[in-house]
Amino acid sequence: MKASLDTNVIIHLYRANQENLLHNFFTDGILIYEQIRNIELRNHGQDILDRLDQDILGGKIQLYTDKRLRELNVFRIFCENVKENKNLYGSGDLGEIYAISLAQTLGAYSLVTDDIKQGGPYMSLLQFIDNDIMPFTFVDIILLKYLSSEGETVDVIKVFDKINRISNLKWSLKAHLERFIKRFWTDPYQKNEKEWMEDYCRKNNVDAVKKIKELRNAICG
Repeated sequence: MKASLDTNVIIHLYRANQENLLHNFFTDGILIYEQIRNIELRNHGQDILDRLDQDILGGKIQLYTDKRLRELNVFRIFCENVKENKNLYGSGDLGEIYAISLAQTLGAYSLVTDDIKQGGPYMSLLQFIDNDIMPFTFVDIILLKYLSSEGETVDVIKVFDKINRISNLKWSLKAHLERFIKRFWTDPYQKNEKEWMEDYCRKNNVDAVKKIKELRNAICG
């Protein structure tokens, strides 16, 4: 699975030294547009740039420049996607505009962002009919890795608490777990979300009911 990254999730994970969540989960490629690296992160995440650049040089992250998009003959398509997304979401947060536009242009299956405000790309992508891009937050990724048996309940809580604390998000793991359950099982926005989860659990031999119950119990004490 490929993923295009928004500014905020890069900052949150790198500051908490949890960027391997991305590298280990999105094994088909991680994509970033150059303006996110050169402008958004310079303005808001200067402290993590050196480590991000090391991952770009090491091939863990693919940086897409305008020159590279032109060489792929998709620069005009990218610009049209940026224009359309600015009309949809406004131009207040260019990071998420660039991230979703790059995903649309290059066929990345996922958008990773921690911006979950109403009307933003995360919530909108969940509700768009026939949308080919799945949005994830860092909590979604933690929970998906947990379901695939890559960690115990204590690991989920520990990693979530670290990212949440360092990023000063003030999120609730319990609330995000309930949102996750609603999205993929009890009340999906789209049928294909539930089908995707069923396939994910089948491929990973997951007893989702048991795993979710164990995590709920651990969170509630």
